[in-house]
Amino acid sequence: MLDRIEIVKPMDIEKRSMEIITSELGGRTWPEPEFSIVKRCIHTSADFDYADNLCFSENAANIGVEALKRGAHIVTDTRMAWSGINKKKLESLGGQAHCFMQDEDVAQEAKERGCTRAAICVERGAALGVPVIYAIGNAPTALIRIYELIQEGKVKPELIIGAPVGFVNVVESKELIMEAGIPYIVPKGRKGGSNIAATICNAMLYSI
Repeated sequence: MLDRIEIVKPMDIEKRSMEIITSELGGRTWPEPEFSIVKRCIHTSADFDYADNLCFSENAANIGVEALKRGAHIVTDTRMAWSGINKKKLESLGGQAHCFMQDEDVAQEAKERGCTRAAICVERGAALGVPVIYAIGNAPTALIRIYELIQEGKVKPELIIGAPVGFVNVVESKELIMEAGIPYIVPKGRKGGSNIAATICNAMLYSI
C-alpha cells in the first residue's frame, strides 16, 4: 500500500489538491473569482456537488471582493465560521469578522423574544453601521431574519453568503435570499455548513 502513496512536500499539498480538482472537473471552468470559490469549496468538502449547486447572482463574487477591498465587515452565525475566516487578511483591508452568538445579552434577548440567537446576531450585524457581508453557515433563521431586515429597510448587505446546512427550512431560506434583490452566493439544496461559509469568504480574500 505504501508504494501507492504520492510523496508531496507539505507546502505543495494544497497546490497538488487544486491540480487534482481542476483535472477532475474535466475542463469545466468559471470566470474568476468564481472558479476559485468553486474549487475551494470542493477542496474543503471533497464534494464535487459544489460544482453544480453553487449559485452566484450576477457578478456577486466580484461585488464581494470589491466590498472587502473597501473594508467591509463579515458577520457570521457561528463561531466555527468566524474561526475559519482569515482575519489577518480581512483586517489588513480594514474589515473585521463578527460573531455575536456567545454574547450573554444575545442569549437573553433571544429567550425573551422567543427567537433564535442567530436571528439576534444578524440584527447586531445590521446595527454595526458599516458595510456588511453576511456569511451564514448554519441557521436558516438567520437568512430569514436578514430577508426581513432587508424588506424593512434596516439593512442592505454588500453580499449574502447563504450556506446553512440541514433539513428544516434550509432550502426555503436559501430561495428566499435568492429573491431578496441583494448579491448572493448560495449552495442550493441541503448542503453547506460553517466551513463552506468561511471558505467562500477566504476565497474572495485570497483573490485580492
